[in-house]
Amino acid sequence: MDDNREPDPLHLVHLLRAVTVEFGLRQAEFASRNGMHPTDVRALICLLDAARAGEAATAGLLGTRLGLNSAGTTAVIDRLERLGHVARIRDDHDRRRILLRVEPEAIRLGREFFGPLIDGLLQVLDSFAPAERETIRRFLTAAHTVFAAEAGA
Repeated sequence: MDDNREPDPLHLVHLLRAVTVEFGLRQAEFASRNGMHPTDVRALICLLDAARAGEAATAGLLGTRLGLNSAGTTAVIDRLERLGHVARIRDDHDRRRILLRVEPEAIRLGREFFGPLIDGLLQVLDSFAPAERETIRRFLTAAHTVFAAEAGA
């Protein structure tokens, strides 16, 4: 392929799909190594994302993000709590509300497994100019919006 030719946009969609499949496989491998269900790993990611965003990590939020009903959400939380990966804690502002916190050991396991992959991605990103990284950010944000909107439809 001529490097000066613009890539076929559908090829870029296929590459994005390939990345998501590989990421899913790594998540499944992590789950298997640590006695978890793949949904448990997605739950941990949701809870960590909520913490980074400053959102209250409740069972309701987790169920919505994972597309689970109340019973399914409770089962995931119970599994993660039994494994010592998540703790239920009372909200300091509303003692009636229970929040979910990812425990330090779960974070350590995640860093141990996913850290080299994240470091590799950061190295790749360092090879791009700031304007290119902004374009990548815009594309991934828009792709996320498309998928999130479709999930809500």
